Amino acid sequence: MISNISKRYARAFFEIAGEEKKLEQYYDELRQFSSMVKENKDLGGFLANPIFDQDSKKKVLQKIIGKLSLSKMTINFLNLLIDKKRIDVLPDIETCYRLLMDETLQKVRVTVKTAFPLSSPMQDYIMANLKKMTGRSVEVTVEDDQGLLGGIVIGVGDTLYDGSIKNQLNNMRNLLGEAR
Repeated sequence: MISNISKRYARAFFEIAGEEKKLEQYYDELRQFSSMVKENKDLGGFLANPIFDQDSKKKVLQKIIGKLSLSKMTINFLNLLIDKKRIDVLPDIETCYRLLMDETLQKVRVTVKTAFPLSSPMQDYIMANLKKMTGRSVEVTVEDDQGLLGGIVIGVGDTLYDGSIKNQLNNMRNLLGEAR
């Protein structure tokens, strides 16, 4: 559940990015910093902990920023989150921003799970058909799922298309159970 606070901050940053025509650049920078905080639990805990003073947090932020190539706008935004004691909602802000960006750019994110790696022509075929089906540009993430016996499972937003052999066997089992 994403808070209204996260939505407001994401929308404000998104609007600035839109004015500067840097939607994807600012998202990539936000994601880069957010993933660093997610990977380092101690850093995330430090930044979110109200016991530590803002100056200490800003010093740590400056050291991290020195290792990343972030724009002045993203740096200012991260400093604002620390000043307002909202850095703990950064993952939600990133999610909201991505949703706003995808809607504006007419992009849909798709997850494809297969038991075996897909060939490049097969990936292109799937992408072309998903683009035709959704009417949007498609960003595909392919994952190998050893739990599948074969087939493919495609997630488009909240919709799941399950063409796995495992699912087909379960459907047959249910049909045979009903026939008794």
